[in-house]
Amino acid sequence: MPVKSTAATTAGSVADATRAVVREFLAARLACDTERLAALFADEVDWLLAENPAVPWIRPRSSAADCAAQGAELMEHTVPEDARARVDTFLVDGTDAVLMGHLSGTVRATGKSFEGPFALRLTVEDGRITRHHLYENSLSLAEACAPCVRV
Repeated sequence: MPVKSTAATTAGSVADATRAVVREFLAARLACDTERLAALFADEVDWLLAENPAVPWIRPRSSAADCAAQGAELMEHTVPEDARARVDTFLVDGTDAVLMGHLSGTVRATGKSFEGPFALRLTVEDGRITRHHLYENSLSLAEACAPCVRV
């Protein structure tokens, strides 16, 4: 029976720990559990989400509490029953995880829908998320948030 090297075991352990934290993050987001999310984010987070003044829940963030609040703010501005997110790919390499999939929803204020692919890069260090970089269809979001213009 082959014996794993200490380096391979350590790398596997790190990846397993990253995977576990990301799964906990997804469960907390799904449950809209801001307290649990705040505990998962590090005190300071490298947050990247393309700023868009038309989208009220997209803004700079860096603290654990502020990062955790993003999900609640999203639910405040969208119709919860219409929210959909599907993860098609979940890759883990050491402390980094990448999720790719598709999301959609409806903006409460306008009644307009948005949808498109997304990629989320998370970094987990010492059991907490230190990086959250989300790439999504910002044009679809901006269009859905824009007020209806009647002519």
